[in-house]
Amino acid sequence: MRSLSLSQKLVAGFTLMLVLCCAVSGWLQIRTSKSYSQAVIQQLSLDLASHIAQQIPLMRSEGIDQNALKSLFSQTMVVNPSVEVYLLDTQGNIIADAAPSGHVKRQRIDLAPLHQLQSKATLPVLGDDPRSEDGSKVFSAAPLMRDGKTEGWLYVILLGEDYNQLANDAQKNALLMFTLSAMGLLLLLTVIAGAVAFRWVTRPMRQLIKQVAQLDQGGMPAIKLLATQQISPASPNEVSQLQQAFAALCRRINEQWDLLAGQDQQRREFIANISHDLRTPLTAMHGYLETLTLKSEHLTQEERQRYLSIALSQSQKVGGLAQQLFELARLEHGGVKPNKERFSLGELAQDVWQKFELTTERRQIQLRADIAPHLPLINADLSMMERVLTNLLDNAIRHSPDNSIIHLRLWVHEGMLSVSLHDQGPGIPAAIKTTLFHRPSVLNHNQRNHGGLGLMIVQRMLQLHGGNIRLGDEPEGASFCFALPLS
Repeated sequence: MRSLSLSQKLVAGFTLMLVLCCAVSGWLQIRTSKSYSQAVIQQLSLDLASHIAQQIPLMRSEGIDQNALKSLFSQTMVVNPSVEVYLLDTQGNIIADAAPSGHVKRQRIDLAPLHQLQSKATLPVLGDDPRSEDGSKVFSAAPLMRDGKTEGWLYVILLGEDYNQLANDAQKNALLMFTLSAMGLLLLLTVIAGAVAFRWVTRPMRQLIKQVAQLDQGGMPAIKLLATQQISPASPNEVSQLQQAFAALCRRINEQWDLLAGQDQQRREFIANISHDLRTPLTAMHGYLETLTLKSEHLTQEERQRYLSIALSQSQKVGGLAQQLFELARLEHGGVKPNKERFSLGELAQDVWQKFELTTERRQIQLRADIAPHLPLINADLSMMERVLTNLLDNAIRHSPDNSIIHLRLWVHEGMLSVSLHDQGPGIPAAIKTTLFHRPSVLNHNQRNHGGLGLMIVQRMLQLHGGNIRLGDEPEGASFCFALPLS
């Protein structure tokens, strides 16, 4: 069956169904016809036994009249060879019959069907067949009375052995004709059903196969075209549902393709930005080192020291950028997992601020901390949270003017520990607010069209803890806000 096509399977299924229907129909027809004929024959011959008993008196005062009994058997065989006459006692035992020797298989007949027939039960009523060990047939019966008492029963089988033989032969011929007719009708219906199945049932499937072939040949443009087409609502038809699922799959592929294309564009821009950032300090470092090499004899000690300091500063910038790129790559590709523990974020913020005391004192920058009392502990990676606060405070200090104030606030809001950091610097240009966390650059401060790697690292670390970072709504300066789950 696996090697058959859909239309062939449908035709085979229809054929099997029709064969079963024909078989059941034939069985029901034969059974119904047999029951109907038995009921009709029994109805027509219902008073046969009574009529025989009245016309031929079998009981005399001294017992059964043997001459009358022999006359009865002889007349019955001549008039209607299909009936069989038996004489029963009051217990149902057969005491006389006209059957050939060896044909009677049982010597006692159940009298319950006889009483049932006398009480006008629904026909046909079947009684025991004396010439069969377990068979039953329609019959006519009448009690034999003497002095007002039942002395026995006249039991007449209406469809005897001869009738059975003739009926079986007729049924075989009828069954053969019925089978041939059914096979012809079955063949005709199968051809019609196969044609309908092939043209109607499999048409949507052929259309779907054609679409798949077109996509295989057309590639991504064909997928995009199918994804933009308006598809009619799915019907209960399984093939229609399959078409809907296939169209949804194409739309999903198109979305994934656009996402990958966008990520590839971001990757290209990322490489271009990083290349630009690396080229600036490397060019400066190369220029000063080359000057030291070519003009070493003509430079004073102070000039050589200044050139070396500038080259060292540029090399430190390159090293810092390389370290940030390595750290960001590990965060983006799952190379770092948070090692969570419970600690106080307020105490950690104070510890981080102490690292910048020398710089803030020299520039007269103040930190005003608004930490809500009794803050709950958080379950997070201590080193990552320290890096988050360090990056944000470092950015705030670098961009704040001298004699300014940096505001730090910690509070609980909607089951999250919220943190905001606001400085009095120049703020974030409106042109880069939407791309602040997507366009990395830390060295090229002249081209303010993107954010920094430090902010991307902060964002990724917070995402690993189920949080995120966003810009605040302060009208002046730069404000960053983030929230962390308490559990």
